[in-house]
Amino acid sequence: MHIGMITPAPPRSLSGNRASATRWAGFLRDAGHKVTIATGYDDAEYDLLIALHAWRSATAVERFAALYPEKPLIVALTGTDLYRYIHSHPETTLRSIELADRLVVLHDLAYLAIPEAFREKIEVICQSAIPLKHRLSPAKRSFDICVVGHLREEKDPLRAAYAVRNLPQSSRIRILQYGKAHNAAWAQKARDEMTSNPRYKWLGERPHWQVRQAYARCRAMVLSSVMEGGANVISEATIAGLPVIASDITGSIGLLGRNYAGYYPVKNTEALQACLLRAEAEPGFLQQLRKQGDTQAKRFTPAQESAAWQRLVRGLRRE
Repeated sequence: MHIGMITPAPPRSLSGNRASATRWAGFLRDAGHKVTIATGYDDAEYDLLIALHAWRSATAVERFAALYPEKPLIVALTGTDLYRYIHSHPETTLRSIELADRLVVLHDLAYLAIPEAFREKIEVICQSAIPLKHRLSPAKRSFDICVVGHLREEKDPLRAAYAVRNLPQSSRIRILQYGKAHNAAWAQKARDEMTSNPRYKWLGERPHWQVRQAYARCRAMVLSSVMEGGANVISEATIAGLPVIASDITGSIGLLGRNYAGYYPVKNTEALQACLLRAEAEPGFLQQLRKQGDTQAKRFTPAQESAAWQRLVRGLRRE
């Protein structure tokens, strides 16, 4: 098959949307398909179209469905689709959902955000990560905790920094943040925080191999988002054996499970601070999180993700 894949993220972007599209295309090419990735649709007669983002790719979805109504169409729903645009732009977002033959979602509880009439279209495909070759020795003078993700509103990106502002002097906790600022205002906020908060360091957008080094060396990762469609950083950290401390949003619970011990109430600085201090003071707490993560990690392997995409495409071909 010749498969078209539409993503709003441009080539060479380090955004999650582009990374997902590139990874999925690789799996499908390995299965023998030809895959063309583009940021917009040019009326090409693909055998199948995969559109990443129901709202941002709505024009492509509408156009392909109009030109080739007999050809299968997959829409992959992002966190902003599920938890923002389905409410703020319901007509456009729900139209993409209606036109899709299948809806790919990235965590088990995503169905809760989708109208019941469309839930039979859902395919849960968890994002995968490649295991680290080995762990690195952690810093001795500091207890490093990483935050990985672009600085934008949905990520509540400075929550971990706020949580370490007034720690006891005896604490060695340090926050290392990786990710591009969404705009100049966020960049200034991060720089201002570094100036006033010696426990916080913003490293900006870095190559993925450097982020993987952080997974290998840090003691834990914080995911402080207010919305996620199924964050790949959870897969990456879990596969790396790195404990995750996460806000208790549906997108994280749908990956880590309802009984995971590392949640804190979203945007609750005091609760996050308590989790961080517990992680530093109680090795058994981190061991518990690591063990629970290991239980989920088998869902986040490239083999599992690849097989899921291949099953989905084969099923559409038979239809």
